[in-house]
Amino acid sequence: MAKESTYTAKLPQPDGTYPYTQEEDAIWGELYQRQMTLLQGKACQEYLDGVEALGLTSDRVPQLKDVNRRLHETTGFGVEGVPALIPPSRFYDLLSQGKFPLATFIRRREHIDYIEEPDIFHEVFGHCPLLTNQSYANFVRRFGETAVKLGKGYSWHLFRIFWFTVEFGLINTPQGRRCFGAGIVSSPSETRTAMEPSESEFRPFNLMDVLRTPYRIDIVQPIYYVIDSFAQLEAIIEEDIGARIDEAKTLGDYPPAFERKAS
Repeated sequence: MAKESTYTAKLPQPDGTYPYTQEEDAIWGELYQRQMTLLQGKACQEYLDGVEALGLTSDRVPQLKDVNRRLHETTGFGVEGVPALIPPSRFYDLLSQGKFPLATFIRRREHIDYIEEPDIFHEVFGHCPLLTNQSYANFVRRFGETAVKLGKGYSWHLFRIFWFTVEFGLINTPQGRRCFGAGIVSSPSETRTAMEPSESEFRPFNLMDVLRTPYRIDIVQPIYYVIDSFAQLEAIIEEDIGARIDEAKTLGDYPPAFERKAS
């Protein structure tokens, strides 16, 4: 049985703002400053440009309506406040509408280094900056549309594409390999593992390989896939994903690059 969350989603006030305490603003500020320092020379320029475009700062937890407005002004994407975990069908439906679901609570200080559930720092600092990039935003929307069209039977394999790009993607740039996945840019341990010498494996992005690669959500990633451009993501999602998943199911998964989680 899954462990019950000790966090509760914040609800908006009548004016659409979410009430964050001084302590919550301070936690955001510490997380923001730590990651922005660590990401210099490690995150791709498109991500850093997105942080600036969204007007993110260390002063306070950003308001959902401000993030939503700035995204609309850049790529037409948007955000919608949700509980931390929502059904996959709801998640995919929101993406297909050009809305990224955002958890509205922020982690407590005892979880400042790691929280398994997505909080607003992971959601806004991790996911939203790249949604100011049109190719990336197009990919995320088309991913949602594809997931809605294919249905539940394809969901598990389809999410592997999301995992190894949106969550833990790397990209080749003229300056070298850089990170862009939200799970990397929002986590100091993942940033260091992905961008500093480590035992992890770095593979060129190949759709069939990705569809056959298992992952675990509660460990530092042992495998990362590297794209060459965000336009490549747009092209990938235009393939016949259903047929490719059928093929991946027939071929079977690669052996896991991690130990099985203790039950």
